[in-house]
Amino acid sequence: MLTRRAALSRSWLLWPLNTVLGASWPEQAQAGGQIEEPMADAVRNAMHAAVHDAAPPEPVFASTEARLHYLRWKIEMNRRLISRKTDLKTFLERDEFLQSVWYNCKRSRLDVDLVLGLIQVESNFRKRAISPVGARGYMQVMPFWMRLLEDGDVSKLFDLQTNLRFGCVILRHYLEREKGNLFLALGRYNGSRGKAAYPDAVAAAQRRWLHSATRQSTLN
Repeated sequence: MLTRRAALSRSWLLWPLNTVLGASWPEQAQAGGQIEEPMADAVRNAMHAAVHDAAPPEPVFASTEARLHYLRWKIEMNRRLISRKTDLKTFLERDEFLQSVWYNCKRSRLDVDLVLGLIQVESNFRKRAISPVGARGYMQVMPFWMRLLEDGDVSKLFDLQTNLRFGCVILRHYLEREKGNLFLALGRYNGSRGKAAYPDAVAAAQRRWLHSATRQSTLN
């Protein structure tokens, strides 16, 4: 079991090259990539339907308290994004990004802090990040997914909504393949299944994106 210090040290190795070296366009990311594998038609069809549900990412809340929780979360995460000096320069860019992350996490049954941690490790919040193996965008989606589930136009992976929708659907797919085992699902997402470095890095980053109310509840 890694200590927090060791996990953070290992996570540095997985951060985008442009974060370390200040590389210019196109922004390179030091992330792995999903591996293309045989897929049953039923699974492909279900994923195709999920990524083509292009409804506007408008969250729906069961109660006023749930909506207030979301608004408090968005305010706090907006401040954290500002402090990280990401490519999300304006309030409107950050607001759209956070709303889209929340929406796609909820529809894919994923924790928002997990996905924000994954985005930090994969692309460091760089919209046009490209890894050495060709993964693209915030969630570093591999181009073959566009051939399997879309029209093959990989440039769409730089679109905010498309990238987050694909990334969350793919992570949910891997979680189901691994029967809920997050360690193995994250490894599969990164193309390093069974190795600890990537899941440890995401876990360390995830803790930085816990909402204050959530963090407090984990301490009680």
